[in-house]
Amino acid sequence: QLQLVESGGGLVQPGGSLRLSCAGSGSALHYYAIAWFRQAPGKEREEISCISSSERGSYYDPFYSTSSLRGRFTISRDSDQNTVYLQMNSLQPEDTGLYYCAAGATGDCSASTTNYHYWGQGTQVTVSS
Repeated sequence: QLQLVESGGGLVQPGGSLRLSCAGSGSALHYYAIAWFRQAPGKEREEISCISSSERGSYYDPFYSTSSLRGRFTISRDSDQNTVYLQMNSLQPEDTGLYYCAAGATGDCSASTTNYHYWGQGTQVTVSS
């Protein structure tokens, strides 16, 4: 059974950067589509980006439900480490939230949460001066 553990969150000042990690165990992450979502207090879970399985061609799908994410957030995968990363630059207070990674067994990316069968417990990101 695949298990996902996020790490790398914390408190950062506006304009700062963080790199979140999603470490997999029990199975190789490259068999799955791996997506990052976030949820701010009182708001719905929001998709950020996804990388498909290697079998599907490892395409990147930047969902970017808000244009403010474009050019600031980047997803990547290190198969040797069995980890998917989310590099976040130029962080702003509105980026504050609980960040989750999720794995989809179909291997294809989708903005729908129902596409993803495995979820981590999340890592908190707080952007504040």
